[in-house]
Amino acid sequence: MYEVKFSKKASKAYKKLPGDVRIRIDQKLNYLRNSPRGPDTKKLAGMQNAYRTRVGTYRIVYEIEDEKLIVWIVDVGHRSSIYQ
Repeated sequence: MYEVKFSKKASKAYKKLPGDVRIRIDQKLNYLRNSPRGPDTKKLAGMQNAYRTRVGTYRIVYEIEDEKLIVWIVDVGHRSSIYQ
């Protein structure tokens, strides 16, 4: 099972999200602990180990460290602003 850790930027963005969105993101993070490369994830172009997953209109961008079993949450936010 992977451990989920937040970058400073992602932690700050996560805390600003509405409560109902945070609950859904928490559910997705629990899923990522077991299966970080699940069928609903996409690998991001231009980055070696970066992936994204959807939670409604929100996105979670993360990197996977397989040797340490860590999923680093790089950014969390609405899809209109997450890739900028």
